[in-house]
Amino acid sequence: MADLESPNVMPKLITFLSSLLQRVAESNDLNRRFQTQKISVFHGLTRPTISIQSYLDRIFKYANCSPSCFIVAYVYLDRFTQRQPALPINSFNVHRLLITSVMVAAKFMDD
Repeated sequence: MADLESPNVMPKLITFLSSLLQRVAESNDLNRRFQTQKISVFHGLTRPTISIQSYLDRIFKYANCSPSCFIVAYVYLDRFTQRQPALPINSFNVHRLLITSVMVAAKFMDD
């Protein structure tokens, strides 16, 4: 846990998570052309203009949640995709799912 408090670790963690989520979203965007997917309340009408990397940086900068929240948020996203295979993470919902999972993780970890 002390390793996560290092100032150099958090940018690496954010870069890793954003890269992973970007690849998942792009992969599911391609699969969407071949498979039908449900639309949820997390879907936007257009793709957000902010990148996942920049979005995570802003969340880290302004949310003041602990670094472990980002790990727990990823676990929540992973569990969501396993339990809701008809609602995959794509570029239309990744930002909303991300902020929701970070918020829930912060409530669980930091409150």
